[in-house]
Amino acid sequence: MIRRRLPARTGSRYTMAKDNFSFDIVSEADLQEVDNAVNQAQKELAQRFDFKGSRSSLAYNRAEKKLVLCADDDFKLKSLTDILVNKLIKRGVSKKLLTFKDAQKASGGCIEQIVELASGIPQDKAKELVKMIKGLGLKVQPQIEGEKVRVFSPKKDDLQSVIEHLRKVDFPVALTFNNYR
Repeated sequence: MIRRRLPARTGSRYTMAKDNFSFDIVSEADLQEVDNAVNQAQKELAQRFDFKGSRSSLAYNRAEKKLVLCADDDFKLKSLTDILVNKLIKRGVSKKLLTFKDAQKASGGCIEQIVELASGIPQDKAKELVKMIKGLGLKVQPQIEGEKVRVFSPKKDDLQSVIEHLRKVDFPVALTFNNYR
């Protein structure tokens, strides 16, 4: 039996996918870490002397990605906000992911404030990010895909350089890098 060697498929679309590496740039919080931070903040709220006897509370709706802060007055609302933000930062959740709505009067004489968690990069910020990546002069190809930016390159080192550069830049949106392949 004679075995013939098949020619290699260089330049075909099959090898092209193998040769390109990529990663995604997203702006989203780790919901489990947010949940842990809220639980820690609730424990601290129950133990603090200045909140004894108050109707202050902190609620987290994971499905809607919203936090509801309720306090007796502005001072306690500010303290509750500081507790929450500090716990989130300690758990690795960026403050840039939080959108604070205006505080409003709620039933029972409480002041209520809704905090929304960001998910996804806005289109205008994604375009700015793509322009910044292209300006680096590396052989990378950024591409906007919905609410994320995917960056392709034949070299892993170029991708690492992009990640390193973006970590140094103070971008107005919190950036997370995942799906590195």
